[in-house]
Amino acid sequence: MLFYFEMRIIRSLSKNLVWPLMNVLLISPGYPADMPEFARGLAEAGARVFGVGDQHAASLPELVRRSLSAYVQVSSLWDSAQVTTELRQHLRGQQLDRIECLWEPGVLLAAELREQFSVPGMKVEHARLFRDKEAMKVALDQAGIRTPRHVAADSVAGCWEAVERIGFPVILKPIDGAGSADTYRVDSRDELRAVLPLLRHVPTISIEEFIDGEEYTFDTITIGGEIAYYNIAWYRPRPLIARSNEWISPQVIALRDVERDDLSAGKKMGYDVIRALEFDTGFTHMEWYRKSDGEVVFGEIGGRPPGAHQVDQMKFACDFDVFKAWGQALTTGRILEPYERRYNVATIFKRARGTGRISRITGTEQLQARFGEHVVWNTLLPPGTPRRDWRKTLVSDGFIMLRHPDLAATIEMADAVGSELEMIAEG
Repeated sequence: MLFYFEMRIIRSLSKNLVWPLMNVLLISPGYPADMPEFARGLAEAGARVFGVGDQHAASLPELVRRSLSAYVQVSSLWDSAQVTTELRQHLRGQQLDRIECLWEPGVLLAAELREQFSVPGMKVEHARLFRDKEAMKVALDQAGIRTPRHVAADSVAGCWEAVERIGFPVILKPIDGAGSADTYRVDSRDELRAVLPLLRHVPTISIEEFIDGEEYTFDTITIGGEIAYYNIAWYRPRPLIARSNEWISPQVIALRDVERDDLSAGKKMGYDVIRALEFDTGFTHMEWYRKSDGEVVFGEIGGRPPGAHQVDQMKFACDFDVFKAWGQALTTGRILEPYERRYNVATIFKRARGTGRISRITGTEQLQARFGEHVVWNTLLPPGTPRRDWRKTLVSDGFIMLRHPDLAATIEMADAVGSELEMIAEG
């Protein structure tokens, strides 16, 4: 079903430039949580935005409805042939200039649609390098980039053979996974026996050398293969540890000083990876490790932005509209939004203790009094709300986001929120 929204012609007034209107199809504009901002950013950058998704138009967030020119509702986003048929039917006469998806599960769908509609951008074989962790690492091995030793396996016997070849400890993960879902560190044969049944539903597993080190991101907006903007964030602790220990309040810190000597090798690796994988235009999210001896090792990369509101961190770190900047990169081939790296931004994700509904939250008033001007966002679930399953979402039961120009002060505040703020669930 096709829903038309009020049509708008939006021109970029920056530097008195007027850019031609571009038709952009945005897959799943209403989900996940930050997709509405990307829809807005595209529209404000001068695009006519068409949405396609399985949500009913009436359930789309208001920001999405204001940003779209039209919306095609499909019964399932995962039937690419049917999506193609319905788009051809409802967008008849509309020439698409770009097809974008910023949600990991839809990256291959976007590539398939580009082929069907003869639209520029990553096609299926190229997109697989950003979804298939084994193919990704093979391509980077060939480019001389340090990756963990790795083997893909599609059977229990294959997993055992791979582990014997690589040696303990190892990491087991889906080759097309996102985040730390279905990811396990295995240190012994007994642990491998225990973990393998948990991965029966995963068709192909990537078995990798475990890299012991600090974990960072390298996130980019890239235009024509050139990096126009980048962000480096630090995971405290690394996600695998955070996903294995319920009591931890995980932190992600977007770093102000991205020119630090200890980050330079990781940044160079990021540039090398973009070049080796021939990424053209859009958002990327890469993760990498820095070992205690200074060696840097590639982790993985996605052809989409990071999740868990890390794009919002970039916004608060640089005081600029990163969503609109991404839209400008697509529509004008330039980032017109001015920005300056002014703050470190820490997000502290909280997990309630207990089960049932959130009954009380302690420590918020004292922490707000101490750090008030530095707190930029508070999404903690209110009392009475059912507790979320911390194993299924990094956002957990909400987060506090704060910022400060000094990294030591940022860490001190983040650790205080992690240790002094408590959420209790009961019932």
